[in-house]
Amino acid sequence: MASENDLLGPDGRDKDDATPDGEFYRQARMVAHIDDGAIATLTSIYRELLTPLGPEAHVLDLMSSRYSHLPMDVELGEIAGLGMNAAELRANPQLGAAVVQDLNANPRMPFPNAYFGAVVCAVSVQYLTKPVAVFREVARILRPTGPFCVAFSNRMFPTKAIRAWRERDDEGHIDLVTGYFAAAGGFDAPQVIRHAGVAARWWGGGSDPLYAVIARKSAPDMVE
Repeated sequence: MASENDLLGPDGRDKDDATPDGEFYRQARMVAHIDDGAIATLTSIYRELLTPLGPEAHVLDLMSSRYSHLPMDVELGEIAGLGMNAAELRANPQLGAAVVQDLNANPRMPFPNAYFGAVVCAVSVQYLTKPVAVFREVARILRPTGPFCVAFSNRMFPTKAIRAWRERDDEGHIDLVTGYFAAAGGFDAPQVIRHAGVAARWWGGGSDPLYAVIARKSAPDMVE
């Protein structure tokens, strides 16, 4: 099994902008980071994933911001957000609780074991410098069989994305995230969803591609 160092390579964590991430994210950005078509696709993925969990399942929006893109027509438990900018989290109408934390500085999350029924992370995984440690934390805070959905597009803040991400194409990104799950352990084999988006036409716009890698926390072995 590949380790995090194997996956990223010797310089894979490097960023063009090496200043602390807290400085970059101090400025609130009250925008969606993918277009309407990709948002609709992401919300549809979330709806199918979260509807069976029921209203007792708490959900964590990891690396959250102004928008979570969770379906409004699905009844869930508490929705918590963990992100880098307090103003963005306060403005997010879907969050019932919020934590400001830089996972690159401290990947340990302030949540109890097996607290969440699901964890989602949208268009942010490319900024993690300790991705396997973060994925291990997600496994800790998820209930058995709970899903972790990691979604991404081809958009990013290029100066803050790690080199290992910048130097890969979309299929390479899928391979990288799948590798994070395997290296972290504690998850079943991931499912991959590919939505290539719509190419722009001369009479109108297109839509961003949207990819999701989803794995469930492994259930404990049954004791006979």
